[in-house]
Amino acid sequence: MSQKTAKRAGVRVPRHNLTRPAGIGLGLTVMWFSLLVLIPLALVIVQAVDGGWDNFVATLTNPQTSAAIWLTVRQAFYVTAINAVAGTLIAWVLVRDNFPGKRLLEVVIDIPFALPTIVAGLVLLSTYGPKSPLGIDIANTEASVFLALLFVTVPFVVRTVQPVLLELEPEVEEAARSLGASRLQVWTRVVLPSLVPAITAGATLAFARGISEYGSLVLLSGNLPFVSEVAAVRIFSYIENDNVGAAASVALILLVVALAAIIALDLISRKVARRG
Repeated sequence: MSQKTAKRAGVRVPRHNLTRPAGIGLGLTVMWFSLLVLIPLALVIVQAVDGGWDNFVATLTNPQTSAAIWLTVRQAFYVTAINAVAGTLIAWVLVRDNFPGKRLLEVVIDIPFALPTIVAGLVLLSTYGPKSPLGIDIANTEASVFLALLFVTVPFVVRTVQPVLLELEPEVEEAARSLGASRLQVWTRVVLPSLVPAITAGATLAFARGISEYGSLVLLSGNLPFVSEVAAVRIFSYIENDNVGAAASVALILLVVALAAIIALDLISRKVARRG
């Protein structure tokens, strides 16, 4: 008997079906999540508004701060867009093709995950700094921010798309082709709808990592105001100057941007999946 049928028949329906052990587990999960996420986020919001609305507005309208936020969001968006395409292609090659050095490539892709961010910054500075063996010096420029964010976010889309491709049977595509579907139709109607949730999940992680990145940028970007200073560095500067309210204000804006990106990507994922 369904819940609707039971209600119409006047039968009392329990609000949940949790057993006692499951209820205890749920309580511990909520408590753990609250200590790690909810309470810290609430405190950031409190600190952001503690100095008053005037202090919040003054912080965000500060030219140096607004420039740092805009640079961070802009470069994170560029990097996310590139990762969504390149990461999907890399995952496709790793799953569908066999070639010499495939296992080595699998390991190399995960290096940005394994490297401490400051070490990643040192690697990038050694390769693309003033003493670059390639003759490419982009240190202390906006391009250095883009390169650093691209380096640390490479694995996200690859690793979210790859398991989905492994589960996607090639026979399904072959069946679609046998029914007269073109390669483009197979990709847009069969493959892409299955991949979009994974792509958007990886893109969300890449964007969130991009707007919060600090360690890999410190050495290469030079943290020059109005040129290569990102929001995370600006937050650290406020903390050094004992201006916690201003730092929390910038952090709150990044949180809002991240939530907006998550919602937007989720809506896109649902829409594409329905059309498929």
